[in-house]
Amino acid sequence: MQNKEDTLDQLFTKFESEWDVVALPHDHQNRFISKLENTGIKRKKRNWYTSIAIAASLVVMFSLSFFFKTEAKTNHFIFASTETKQTDSIFTVLIKNELHKLQEKKSPHNQKIIADALQQMKILDNDYQKIIKEIATNGENKQIIYAMISNLQTRISFLQNVLTQIEATEQLNTQNDEKTL
Repeated sequence: MQNKEDTLDQLFTKFESEWDVVALPHDHQNRFISKLENTGIKRKKRNWYTSIAIAASLVVMFSLSFFFKTEAKTNHFIFASTETKQTDSIFTVLIKNELHKLQEKKSPHNQKIIADALQQMKILDNDYQKIIKEIATNGENKQIIYAMISNLQTRISFLQNVLTQIEATEQLNTQNDEKTL
């Protein structure tokens, strides 16, 4: 082993005077690139489509994770009684139907109303998730069950009120359009 190290040291000392230790001129890179361009070898440009494709893939992955995360919320009553599970499922179906009706009413005239309603529904849903966590940690009691049912009823009545308001707005727009004809 010692012999190999000695031969390497001898090589370094033998060629020490021949090493290229001169600093490159300031415009060396620009001259090198211009020579490459003159010879027909082009510098590879960064492909932006690849970056966009990666970003789009990430967006799709995050969207799918949120989709499956919301689907996992349906099994949140592991510790609840069958009556509580049935109540939740009945109200959930009613809320989904009202949300579907709301999405069907979407138009440029009432887009802001629907966006505000969906924002309010997110707030009510967050409150509902807190109630569910409370049931999971402390078990069922009358106050928590009442809060859960109250939240579900509030969401249904809120959606019905929004739908009524949208229908009234559409009817008013229709009457105004008929008067202008």
